[in-house]
Amino acid sequence: MDKLIIDPEFRDKIPPLTEEEFTLLEENILTDGAVFSPLIVWDNTILDGHNRYEIIQKHPELTYAVQRLPFDNRYEAISWICKHQLGRRNLTPQQKKYLIGQRYDAEKMAQGGDRKSGDAISRGQIDLLISQGSTNNATRKKIAAESGTSDSYVKRADRFAKGVDAAEEVLPGIKQEILTGAIKPTETAVAAVAKAEPEERPRLAAALKTTKDGRGNKSKKSQPVYHKAPPVPSKRAEIQKIAEISAEMERPKEPSTEENIICSLDGEITSFMELFDHIFQEYPRLVSDERYRHEVIRILQRLKQYIVTIEGGYTV
Repeated sequence: MDKLIIDPEFRDKIPPLTEEEFTLLEENILTDGAVFSPLIVWDNTILDGHNRYEIIQKHPELTYAVQRLPFDNRYEAISWICKHQLGRRNLTPQQKKYLIGQRYDAEKMAQGGDRKSGDAISRGQIDLLISQGSTNNATRKKIAAESGTSDSYVKRADRFAKGVDAAEEVLPGIKQEILTGAIKPTETAVAAVAKAEPEERPRLAAALKTTKDGRGNKSKKSQPVYHKAPPVPSKRAEIQKIAEISAEMERPKEPSTEENIICSLDGEITSFMELFDHIFQEYPRLVSDERYRHEVIRILQRLKQYIVTIEGGYTV
């Protein structure tokens, strides 16, 4: 039997099976007496086939095949995983958005990544940033075309995926609740977790579990679980974690600052673009028909004029 490597980052990009789905897969493989779909690996690390590999380890008499793919770095491998998973038919809208965001981020990293620092930079670095921006635009358009979405959707998916991962870091388990639709926080609320300061993230992540009317979301659906996961925390540890989150939520909120307001404005603009994207998808003639497109542009010109007013020195 091949000794293959399971990379947690690679594995966690793949929507896990429920216990029922895993059991059915195992039963089908045992009935066939072989694993027909090959395990896809890179540098002996599994890219696709984690569940099949677990079943093979339990039943070493099974025959199977291994297909090896060449990549220059792990970001290209992650991009492949996301693209491959996006071909599945049973993805939730949240899983699709997460995978698109993860793919975009991986392809940006494979091309050299983004510079986030506000330090002074040289003219050569500015030229490089402009070049990277152009490359990122091309990458977004390619992913949008291949996934049947839009450029703005890919950008929002990137923010959404970062928010999901940031929430998972401070509140383990919430990632699967979001991606399976067990809880349905807004895209803006999820993205805000990654944008927030580290000390604010536990409160924002916990708030994702609550609907707008203040009632918790509950799901009766079977939840996906990873096999061979780390030991489940003790009941005492869970209670302690909940107590810490509750204490954090009950602390008096600090007064709003300009930075907080900027974050809120950014969220409102994102929601605005989401609304328009949804409307254009539902009523495509609004942008394809010259008559309607003219009216849409006329309406949006009001926003453009408002920006001009701000640039000119807005006064109350």
